[in-house]
Amino acid sequence: MMRSKREGLALIVGLLLVACSSGTVSTTAGGGPATTSGGGGTQATSPPAESADITIILAGEPTTLDPQIRDDGNERAVSDNIYETLMARTPEGELVPGLASGEPTQVDETTWQFTLQEGVTFHNGEAFNADSVVASVNRIIDPDFASEQVSFFSTISGAEAVDDTTVNILTNEPDPILPARMYWMKMVPATASADAAFADNPSGTGPYRFVEWVRGDHVTLEANPDYWGESGNVSTVTYRFVPEAGTRLSALIAGDADVITNLQPEDIGSAPQSASVTGLEHPMLIINTTEGATADVRVRQAMNLAVDKQAMADELFAGNATVDQCQILSESFFGFNPDLEPYGYDPDAARALIAEAGAEGATVELIGTSGRWLKDREVVEVVGNFLSEVGLVPEVQIFEFDEYLNRLFGDIRPPVIYVTSSNELLDADRQLSAYYHLDGIGASNDDAELAGWIDEARSETDVAAREGLYHQAVQKACDEAYFLFMLNINDVYGMSERLQWQPRVDAKILVKEMTVSA
Repeated sequence: MMRSKREGLALIVGLLLVACSSGTVSTTAGGGPATTSGGGGTQATSPPAESADITIILAGEPTTLDPQIRDDGNERAVSDNIYETLMARTPEGELVPGLASGEPTQVDETTWQFTLQEGVTFHNGEAFNADSVVASVNRIIDPDFASEQVSFFSTISGAEAVDDTTVNILTNEPDPILPARMYWMKMVPATASADAAFADNPSGTGPYRFVEWVRGDHVTLEANPDYWGESGNVSTVTYRFVPEAGTRLSALIAGDADVITNLQPEDIGSAPQSASVTGLEHPMLIINTTEGATADVRVRQAMNLAVDKQAMADELFAGNATVDQCQILSESFFGFNPDLEPYGYDPDAARALIAEAGAEGATVELIGTSGRWLKDREVVEVVGNFLSEVGLVPEVQIFEFDEYLNRLFGDIRPPVIYVTSSNELLDADRQLSAYYHLDGIGASNDDAELAGWIDEARSETDVAAREGLYHQAVQKACDEAYFLFMLNINDVYGMSERLQWQPRVDAKILVKEMTVSA
């Protein structure tokens, strides 16, 4: 006898959740400011300490401390405090100058000119200047360097120094969002970054400089006494790596941590403080459309119909998520198509499509990881259960994050692979170039028509025409079910009572914005 709509998920959630609480957290929709609540009390309001040491516990260890090579959120959590970018964002997401002294000017259709802050140096003593910007640009776009971040910089063809504090960024076609791309590209020292040991000896211009990395245990940073900008009162920050959510929470409660990432929604009431912000993260499954059972569109559509996304939002994420509208885009992103509707939960229709495709009993490999994103393992396992209910045979494989990245960005595309996709550019080009375009680093389709629309939109300077191309592209990907579309989730953090910090809409964990009370 088939389970009812919610019973199957409720059973799995009951097995997966190791702790429950009655605590709740307020959230703000549409990328608004974060909200904070106290478990043991309210947010700290005591005067700040003169200086303080803090510990941040991440769900996983960085794969590298080279900020240009991998697309790794654990690496970014550390290196966002070591390195900086030409453009920056406010905690609310507004694009503002960073290492650039002002907004860039457009010299012509394919040239943007940036004027740089003066007197800035890298931690190793190298000067930050136009030459270091040129080196940073040319390094990350070099095909031989094989950066996993290349989809962020798909239009950039190079850079040229005009003088010591002026640099031109060159594109191979008109690019209306070039300034936003430079918010993502971290600047590295020209000489040090050419050293093979750079990933183990990072050097940036940021408010914190590297002290040590004890593999498997911790990374330590200390405040940069020569920092050119403003910073908080944290003198030393130690990052520890704890994949298990309950262990992270225990360390926070015991006073052994000041921030933990991926606080489980059911544990919010147990943390001394918690903070939540509507995130940029979209958990989804990339489906291989070129081979195996999933090459049949009916099977892909059935997979979307088989999963009760609203139940996952309500039960697995305790309401800290919303169902995606058949696209890997938030409403606040340019290119979001408001006319699309989510695939509904209809297991009977899913079974019928699978039978029609002759795919009953077909094995589908689901690849995931554990600890990098909020409830990543649980999401994959719950989806596997839903798929088994409609006649497919899911084989769930959970890999360590480094090996998982090799499979996500490797040449051989897995049948189905989980990813939580973010979009700090706030523009559809980021996700469409990376996951929709047939040449995208995480794509699993061979749709030349779709790729053509994405290429055209990237250089289209007419706003309405560009938006129309994106609407058309995400509509086709929805109809063809190139992904198993799921959710947009909140970022939820646990914090100690002594820490004052409001999470950012771009998910950067910037220690300079934290204050520790006396």
